[in-house]
Amino acid sequence: MAALDAWPVDPPSVWVGRQRELEMLNAAVESVAGGKGSVAWVEGDPGIGKSVLAATCAEAVHEAGWSVFWGTADKLSERLPLGAMLDCLRIRHDSSDERCRAIADYLRRQGSGSLVVNDVVHTASEMLHVLVDELCAESPVLMVLDDLHWADEASLAVWHRLTLEVAQLPLLLLSTSHRNSRRPAVQELRGAVARRGATVIPVGPLTGSEVDTLVMNMIGAAPRESMTPLVASAMGNPLYLRELIRTLSSVHFANTAATGGGLSDLSAKMPPSLVAALRDRLSFIPPATMELLRVAALLGGEFTVGDLAVLLRRSAFEIEGEVQDALAAGVITEVNSQLAFRLPLVRNILYNSSSHAMRAALHQDAAKALADANAEVLVVAQQLSASGRAGGAWARRWLLAAAPRLLARAPEVGLELLQREVDEAQVHDGEWASLTVTLARSLLAMGHSVEGARRARQALVVATEPAARAEIHWLLARSFSSVGRNHQALETVERALSEPDVPGVWRARLLASLALFQRADTGDLDAAEISARQALRVGEDVGDAFGIAYALTSLWMISSVRRDHVAALDYVDRALETLGMSADDADLRTFVLDSRIFTMQNLDRWRDAEATLLRARKLAQGDSSGFVAPSITAAVLMYWFGRWDDALAELSPVADELAEVTYSGLRERGPALLQRGVAALIAARRDERQSASDLLNAGLNLPVNTSDRENSDFLIAAHALVAEQDGDPHHALSILSVFLQRRPGEMTLVHQWLPDIVRLALSVEDRSAVQDALRVCREEAAAESRPARADAAGNRCVGLVDRDPVVLGGVVEHYRATGPVVDLAGTLEDLAVALVAHGKMDEARNALNEAVELYDRFGAAWDIARAERRLRTLGIRRGVHGPRTRRPAFGWEALTRTEVKVAYHVGQGMSTPKIAESMSLSRRTVQTHISHILTKLGARSRVEIAREAFRRGLGEEPAEDGPAAHRQTRSAPQP
Repeated sequence: MAALDAWPVDPPSVWVGRQRELEMLNAAVESVAGGKGSVAWVEGDPGIGKSVLAATCAEAVHEAGWSVFWGTADKLSERLPLGAMLDCLRIRHDSSDERCRAIADYLRRQGSGSLVVNDVVHTASEMLHVLVDELCAESPVLMVLDDLHWADEASLAVWHRLTLEVAQLPLLLLSTSHRNSRRPAVQELRGAVARRGATVIPVGPLTGSEVDTLVMNMIGAAPRESMTPLVASAMGNPLYLRELIRTLSSVHFANTAATGGGLSDLSAKMPPSLVAALRDRLSFIPPATMELLRVAALLGGEFTVGDLAVLLRRSAFEIEGEVQDALAAGVITEVNSQLAFRLPLVRNILYNSSSHAMRAALHQDAAKALADANAEVLVVAQQLSASGRAGGAWARRWLLAAAPRLLARAPEVGLELLQREVDEAQVHDGEWASLTVTLARSLLAMGHSVEGARRARQALVVATEPAARAEIHWLLARSFSSVGRNHQALETVERALSEPDVPGVWRARLLASLALFQRADTGDLDAAEISARQALRVGEDVGDAFGIAYALTSLWMISSVRRDHVAALDYVDRALETLGMSADDADLRTFVLDSRIFTMQNLDRWRDAEATLLRARKLAQGDSSGFVAPSITAAVLMYWFGRWDDALAELSPVADELAEVTYSGLRERGPALLQRGVAALIAARRDERQSASDLLNAGLNLPVNTSDRENSDFLIAAHALVAEQDGDPHHALSILSVFLQRRPGEMTLVHQWLPDIVRLALSVEDRSAVQDALRVCREEAAAESRPARADAAGNRCVGLVDRDPVVLGGVVEHYRATGPVVDLAGTLEDLAVALVAHGKMDEARNALNEAVELYDRFGAAWDIARAERRLRTLGIRRGVHGPRTRRPAFGWEALTRTEVKVAYHVGQGMSTPKIAESMSLSRRTVQTHISHILTKLGARSRVEIAREAFRRGLGEEPAEDGPAAHRQTRSAPQP
């Protein structure tokens, strides 16, 4: 990819001062040249030389063959999500790089009428991260974000994530920022990068001698005493000094100043501030060029010739002369295909030369002119937003047409403009009702529940079109459900369905939602099934793929709660076939694939569950519609496979984006509860007490409503285990006992935790709890349409209570064949106890040894201690096998199988996205593995990983660590 060939700021031909700052930047460059990325944060007052330092660095590394990308933020674009990053990486429709064009095309497609809210910013952010990864695989990269303090928050988030990943890439992130920015997001980012060891470079005023040297270099003679007032007014700021001297030169006073003649008169005439100097300098620019520059100032720090021509009501050919004059005067400069003000202060002077009222009017005129010329939606929106007032009839008409695209790309700006026009327009205006409907729809879709509900009530008063009314009701119901108000969601959908002339598309969707809310609110599965089947019939009648898939998903949910997993699989497969690869349905498709993995586990088809996960990964890697591979579900799958390091790697990136995972309103806090729960349970079973406690507290502090309970099971299990570790098995049993009362309509897979309830109940001799657990075991097993996972768990519970090695041996064989190694290990431990009861001491020891070997494989230190203690009281010890060999914490032997495979790919020179594609993992999961590898090897960069992999002779790809790797070939001991 071609990087920038020039930067908005020219480095000086001769540096005065700044040697310390340059040395700090050089050290960061050398770190990247050695393979380890770096972050540099340059801060100081305006004009102090931050951008010049960045330009000097860019010039040097560009000559060394690096790719250089430069973006400049400004106040006008502060609220345009990803604006600064798109500018930095030159994401353009006409880019010569197909990857940049793909991102630009994705953004252009958004807002085309999708009825399911996709997280456009999140998806585009991921695409940008992939792009940076791939660029770094081609050459070292310098990314400059100039005036970061004005960057939009989405760009700051991308920049922050890159700073976390930079150690794995030959990447230098160089930002410039005002000192002591008051924006919380900027302050948080600065604190975060400083804590992680970024090179923070404060740039202060030049010293007195440095000021004298700079003036002498500019005027060709040593400054005289009579220049002191002007020099002092610049306060050591090199930009101020240069502009003062250049202003003097422009009025032919430089020579006089050098000799001291007339300087006192000049000092009286010249104000002592840079602003005055710049104004004087601008006064020598021809009037026509000044008019062009004032208009350009409305467009922000960077602008296109085309937009400028539109505002001037002239052709590009007609304004060429003025543009050349402005370039020659050094006021603007060329930045690739755009123009930019060389100094932000000049743009500010021009912009503020008009009164506030005049600027508002100019922005309004600019917006209308750009809209009439079919300019980019965001450009028009910027002008309307900057005007600070409603635009009138034309703006309302434009906004109605532009709203889908605008809300997809810049939701906060879109909401601001909609609210402004709705509040200013009269109720009888033709567009008021439609704008109100659009505003309500947008607020609800974006999760602004309170304001969205208020606007929805307004919209329902004025909305007459049945489709609009149905959609508002649908979104309002989703909003209620998202905060646990399922009863209100149910009432809202029922009210919508009672209205006349509901279009078939919306009737299908409302009925499917009704089924979900009936299940969640009342637990009436029969009523929910009737609603879902009605939804399916209506959806099929009108040919609405989303409505059909939504109805099938509702039927999947109902069947899963009933434990009819065979029917559930049929419904979910039909939903996938119906959805196909439509970009509009990406988030629903995510949920359906997630559901299929869930069902495959319930059917004890673990290898098929993993195959579905791999399919989801491949879809996500080749999809630019917003499809997200299910990391939470992958983590749960890895948990039962005993691949706990892989599970934690899956969970690590999820923690940063929990608020973004919603799946069309079908899940809200569920991912957060599961993330904390799985991580806490792994930490507890590994006997990492402090980590388990921290994760548990974070999870228990999350709000849990009725519909969230089914996502809390891992958290509850972790809570019980911590109580057991604290020496209170009674309390642990009481915590787990919530699983003995599955509420009507609740999904929770209680069979997963019943063996632990039985074990604890037996240990404290609570016969009532034992019988309750056995009753639930029988109920769960009997509910399965085909004996599968609940049946196996039920048999394990029965064998545990009866101490029956035949029953437990059968369960062991079942788990050997199907693959959940965590269940296999636990059942082997139970089998050892049963064998002791039958006097089979050698077989018991063998079962215990195998259980401990498996526990050791995934690091379950607490389980090992518990199993040994449990069997020791029965007279069984493992002394025959000698001490266990734990995996070391550091060195090559500390790497997991997955990490070894990742290291192999790093050694092959593959980029992170390519490794993710090869291994069917998410890019961020691969990054987590690489981070672990760096820590374990004590390596500083991917180069050192590759060197170690080469030294280890990884000539061929290592075998993957999958469920098959844990299947045992030996038979279970028999009595």
